[in-house]
Amino acid sequence: MTGRGVRVCHVITRLELGGAQDNTLYTVSHLGEPFAPSLVCGPGGILDEEAARLPVPVRFVPSLQRRIRPHRDAAALAHLVRLFRDERPDIVHTHSSKAGIVGRLAARLAGVPRVVHTIHGYGFHAGQPWPLHRALVAAERLAARATSHFIAVSRANLEAGIALGLFGRERVTLIRSGVHLADIERVARGAARLEARAALRLELGVAPETPLVGMIACLKPQKSPGTFVDVAAQVTRRAPGTVFVLAGDGELRLQVERRIAELGLAGSVRLLGWRRDVPRLMAAIDVLLHTSLWEGLPRVLPEAIAASVPIVATGVDGTRDILTDGETGIVCAPLDAPALSSGVLRLLSDAPYAAALARRAREVLPEFDMDAMVRAQERLYLALLRGRQDLGGAGGGRGGGSAINNDGRVAGHGDRNLAAAS
Repeated sequence: MTGRGVRVCHVITRLELGGAQDNTLYTVSHLGEPFAPSLVCGPGGILDEEAARLPVPVRFVPSLQRRIRPHRDAAALAHLVRLFRDERPDIVHTHSSKAGIVGRLAARLAGVPRVVHTIHGYGFHAGQPWPLHRALVAAERLAARATSHFIAVSRANLEAGIALGLFGRERVTLIRSGVHLADIERVARGAARLEARAALRLELGVAPETPLVGMIACLKPQKSPGTFVDVAAQVTRRAPGTVFVLAGDGELRLQVERRIAELGLAGSVRLLGWRRDVPRLMAAIDVLLHTSLWEGLPRVLPEAIAASVPIVATGVDGTRDILTDGETGIVCAPLDAPALSSGVLRLLSDAPYAAALARRAREVLPEFDMDAMVRAQERLYLALLRGRQDLGGAGGGRGGGSAINNDGRVAGHGDRNLAAAS
């Protein structure tokens, strides 16, 4: 490992705008000595050009795609096996479900000595047909046998993995997804916030006093954008003039557009497409609405908290690590449009209550420091290189979990330098 550095190869599928993708790009470009990172990903994502500019080797594998396609998946497996045998990484670190299964199996077949997998949510969920659900759980169990250590971004995903027998507590570490908090807070304060709010509302054609509700998410089944539209319909019936904006794009765009037309919401719901100016969006909206059916850890929530935007969200998976109903946000059941609508209306009509929720929510922000996330991963890698296998921890506290000190010891929650993993 001396001379050439410790080779760490990260593997992920399509680089769309999302927390897993952003965290992966940040990690591979900010790992310090002695690490020599590289990235393997599927092509066709909005972040491809950004990835290609990274100061690390980046390889695009055409057959590495998110959808299940046995022929393509077999080709991706074979491609990755050849790549790992040629490059001989010391550690392969996979992300999310598809790249996680294919990448981990390829690493095992290629003889990679250490394999780390980050769970950004699982590919299986309760709404799937049971044969598909059962097959995906079986695939995760198979891939788990090729995994040296797991990283969970949320307490819910950690506990679900233990319950399913994917790993024991000694093989998993809780490391929060990092967020660019400084960028958001810079725009969220004082004159900068007022300027950003006025500029974006002018761009959208929304008056300064108009109630504005936003959601930032990919338009895919997991995020349930149809629920967002249904909430907009119910809110605008009771509070005419309220405007809803949805920043993101994806496979459900046409379906969402049809639903907006069916409900006569063309003037009330705006689809903004992909946006890279999250701080400006947060400065402009009055309430963040998040309607996911399942999650790993939705980074948009700490982003909203950093901007002091009150939140109404569905209480799924990692969302429950961040929000407590009635204390730091309004949390409702998935698909419950009436409850979500009531939550939005309350926050729009009760400014002191909304401000109190947003203020109390800020207590979680130290857990989401982007650089602390990278340092926690570095400590985990070093401990694995020293031969440690019992690196996990799922102790108490809001998020539980553990981090790895520079000497390989498991760190407790008292070490505030490890905030991203506490």
